[in-house]
Amino acid sequence: MNSHSRMPCAPLRPTSLALSIFAVIYCTSGHAESYFNPAFLSDDAGSVADLARYAQGNRQPAGVYQVDIWRNGELATTRDIRFDEADPSSASAPPAKSGGLVPCLDSALLKLLGLNFKAFPELAKYKDGQCIPLEQEILGASAELDFSKLRLDISLPQASMLGTARGYIPPEQWDEGISAALFNYNLSGSQGDRDSSQYLNLQSGLNLGPWRLRSNGSLSRNEYDGKSSGGWQNISTYAQRSVIPLKSELVVGDGNTNSDVFDSIGFRGARLWSNDQMYPDSMRGYAPTVRGIARSNAKVTVAQNGYVIYQTYVTPGEFNIEDMYATSSSGDLEVTVEETDGSKTKYSIPYSSVPLLQREGRLKYDLTVGNFRSGSSGQQAPTFVQGTLIAGMQGGYTLYGGTQMSTDYKALSFGAGKNLGDWGAISLDLTSAWSHLPDSTDKTGQSLRFLYAKTLNDYGTTFQLLGYRYSTEGFYTLSDTAWKSMSRYDYSESDPSELVSYHDLNHNKKGRFQGSISQTLNDYGALYASGSEQTYWGESQSDVWYQFGYTNHWRGISYSLAWSWSQSVGYNEADRAITFNVSIPFSAFGGSSSSSRSGLLDNAYATLSTVRNSNGNNAVQAGVAGTLLETRNLNYGISQGNSDYGGHSGSANLDWRGAYGNLGLAYSYDEQQSRYSWQAAGGAVVHENGVTFGQPLGDTNVLVKAPGASNVQVENQTGVKTDWRGYTVLPYATAFRANRVALDTNSMDDHTDIINNVSNVVPTQGALVRASFDAHVGVRAIVTLTRGNKALPFGSSVQEAGSGVSGIVGDEGQVYLAGLPLQGELQIRWGDGDSEQCVAKYSLPDDSLKEAVTIAAATCE
Repeated sequence: MNSHSRMPCAPLRPTSLALSIFAVIYCTSGHAESYFNPAFLSDDAGSVADLARYAQGNRQPAGVYQVDIWRNGELATTRDIRFDEADPSSASAPPAKSGGLVPCLDSALLKLLGLNFKAFPELAKYKDGQCIPLEQEILGASAELDFSKLRLDISLPQASMLGTARGYIPPEQWDEGISAALFNYNLSGSQGDRDSSQYLNLQSGLNLGPWRLRSNGSLSRNEYDGKSSGGWQNISTYAQRSVIPLKSELVVGDGNTNSDVFDSIGFRGARLWSNDQMYPDSMRGYAPTVRGIARSNAKVTVAQNGYVIYQTYVTPGEFNIEDMYATSSSGDLEVTVEETDGSKTKYSIPYSSVPLLQREGRLKYDLTVGNFRSGSSGQQAPTFVQGTLIAGMQGGYTLYGGTQMSTDYKALSFGAGKNLGDWGAISLDLTSAWSHLPDSTDKTGQSLRFLYAKTLNDYGTTFQLLGYRYSTEGFYTLSDTAWKSMSRYDYSESDPSELVSYHDLNHNKKGRFQGSISQTLNDYGALYASGSEQTYWGESQSDVWYQFGYTNHWRGISYSLAWSWSQSVGYNEADRAITFNVSIPFSAFGGSSSSSRSGLLDNAYATLSTVRNSNGNNAVQAGVAGTLLETRNLNYGISQGNSDYGGHSGSANLDWRGAYGNLGLAYSYDEQQSRYSWQAAGGAVVHENGVTFGQPLGDTNVLVKAPGASNVQVENQTGVKTDWRGYTVLPYATAFRANRVALDTNSMDDHTDIINNVSNVVPTQGALVRASFDAHVGVRAIVTLTRGNKALPFGSSVQEAGSGVSGIVGDEGQVYLAGLPLQGELQIRWGDGDSEQCVAKYSLPDDSLKEAVTIAAATCE
């Protein structure tokens, strides 16, 4: 080692690569302008390759690399970027972790990142594709590469950025996805001693460029004492696409209007509306949660706009349904809880948006033209037009209004909202309507609506939605005028005493209250209250649903107390119930920490549920539940109970989330009957590379493509892993947002390697986007390379011609290569001259794929 420093290092003769690297680090640390003498590695200079490229430490070759680009601490995009070698003598030399590379940032990329070019007119001198020296042209800007993570951090001063909201991704990065056919199924059923039911929901679709063709239907069959009912329902069939320049969505076919101004109704026609998902998160709405209390192992059915959209089976006690995908963005949810004794509890969950405030300058519109559509045979299909407009004004005000027009109905609405700062937000609107009813009478009326929302952070109180609507006696809706008769009562075909649905225009809606409030108590848990009440003109009864609850946890033990009250017009008695639930993990009795829980008991917990209804009947149920398997994708539960009205009862259930779908099995019994129930759900995608099966698809999905990498799990996704070809579907992606897709490298076998296991995609609404991964599947081998009975020089670069697998020669001509094919050619280079390179052909035995690491040798010619 010859050095310009005053501390020379004594020559060494290393016998291993580790010792050589140590010598380099030791002799060069803290000293500049160092020269590496190959004599440190061997007295024979010919046995060492030209190491000039390593003289400056961690130097990487220039070229194109795919990197994650972070802008001001936020993940912006993943792109292929050209990197050039940096001048090590430059005052602005990059840090060591960059590998001696600097990025080539052109105007197209900087515009994509939100740079305001109008503020920097001198940037106009750079042509398209030409590298812009960011730090020189923009004061305070920087670009730094972390080569080990393939992460490029770009810092841009706030003053140089366009005025976009935090988290917003520009349309240039949105991906319309690939062309594919999509299929979804959800099958559930039960078999009792006297009755049985089956429900099948089928969703199919076709993606062609920006267009999404969708069809949704359900088939149901119910039998009771030899009488059957049910049939096929076409829930919706439509074509949809995003209109990016307008930040809108277009639907042609079946759909539902929103409930910003008027009540949501179904239609068959065309709708064009502003899509909130194209705006930042702060401008987006909320989704409903269905809560309730079951007295036994009950069937819960949820309907919206006359169509059954969800069906499941729950155990006794309080239940929450948070994973439901509604068929429209609005429309009240009609919930039916059917107990094992045949009794039913019905209530309505209001589903509408929060106060209609918009940011200053934003204009939100919605236009629908078509025929009225519902799931009831008792209604007509009049042609109607609906238009609404919401405008954000100065001073925190929002003005909104709209109109509905058909042959027998005309309505005009106008309202305003205001941001009250610390006092929350409110909106108030008035709707006037002119109606021609089925009995040929004409009515005129008004409806006044008030909405309020507020979060009191200092007190932990959240008014998620408080609202009240008062309607005069002559006020009717468009849906009311579509009925063929003034009143109608429909009873169940299998049970004539059961009232399924009804309407009575002689007693139209009067007042309606709805609300949802939650209160955190810090270490003492949380309280919540939600409910609604609908009154009618000329009717003493009302539709009522209220629920109050308290939840808390202590040392891993969670418990809750809830009380509910529901009553519907046509039912003489109200249904009231109170329940207490407690869950105790077995790990609470041991000393294991949550980070090391892997045993059977560490993933199991005991449960206790008690219910008391308005008739004074009590029910108690205790059991054990938990998760099994390495990936915790198998849930189980066993319970035993007793009730005053049903006697002894018990249940057992298994729910499995697999790579090709979900499966659930359950058995329950009491002194009156026993019941089996099951549920199966899954999805499939047909694309240019074949057919891929997976878990139930969402509206927007990601196709994971890693050819050859079979049975590799997707991070943070229970049960989702690649099939035998290396493909899988990641459901429920977020539209117009960056979705991180990562493969779990710990789940790969010994013969699979992935260059970059992370991909970021930004899908549009309903798209199927592809996340591709470069997988090398082959042999992991240590190959000894020789030429003329002599080991190849230390530091020589090696690359397999077909697969591109590469490595660097170490001591004694050995090189480690991962992903090698069984046969191929190794191209070796240890200098720039033609005489300083050669090719070695090799052939490995077939059983090499069964070994962790194969030892082999090859001769270079």
